[in-house]
Amino acid sequence: MLKNSFCHIPGIGAKSEQRLWSLGLDTWESFFDNCAPRLPTKRFSTLDRHLRRSVSELEAGNSTYFASCLPGEQHWRMFPEFRHSLAYLDIETTGFRSDPNSITTIAVYDGREVYCYVRGRNLARFRDDIHRYKLLVTYSGKCFDIPVIEETFGIRLGTAHIDLRYVLNSLGYWGGLKTCEKQFGIDRGALDGLNGYDAVLLWDDFTRNRNERALETLLAYNIEDVINLETLMVAAYNKKIRGTPFASSHQHRLPSTPATPYRPDAETIRRIRRLFA
Repeated sequence: MLKNSFCHIPGIGAKSEQRLWSLGLDTWESFFDNCAPRLPTKRFSTLDRHLRRSVSELEAGNSTYFASCLPGEQHWRMFPEFRHSLAYLDIETTGFRSDPNSITTIAVYDGREVYCYVRGRNLARFRDDIHRYKLLVTYSGKCFDIPVIEETFGIRLGTAHIDLRYVLNSLGYWGGLKTCEKQFGIDRGALDGLNGYDAVLLWDDFTRNRNERALETLLAYNIEDVINLETLMVAAYNKKIRGTPFASSHQHRLPSTPATPYRPDAETIRRIRRLFA
């Protein structure tokens, strides 16, 4: 979709973009091939200059350029072009935002492999590993995950970022991640019903009682979040595309669910719920 986009160019809004599409200028390539006779000289010059830079930035893999130029509500358009270097990201915490060590676990899924980071074990590795990616996808990450990560690690994450909460809101889906999952028919199986507070209790059980099964359950829960983000991202992208002239050509197949290295422990879940009911 990015190569069909013109709304990242100064002076080109939604109506102007649709006008270009209606003229048959529906890709950057078609603009270079056909547009000179169709547009006023000044408009042509602006488009030509910015599109040539767009081609150059895309070839260089510079996602931050497009994140800075595209309107925020259009960041979903970056998804296909940067899917090869994308990280679905989610954190779990102690529940105390003021705690400088509030992050307990982080899950990252790149569409192929799942990576887990645990406080006291390998959490520090996240700081370097996350810079491998050119695009991040979160749910409510702009107001929670990313600020907490930046504060905890003392870094500035300037990576291009799609926050699915806002993409799904624009499609009429509201509520938290679990609510949206249910609206798309996503089943969490043994993890169904667990929430952020349960994640806090699982970490507490692990640290107080050295219960590895609690940690394994927490990691399974954290991983479920990032795996489901991929399904939601693809589904949301397909719905967004339906509002464009590219509905028949740009659809993506929903991903299969990958195997995960951790399994929730039913007895641990029942016990923490009894203790804190």
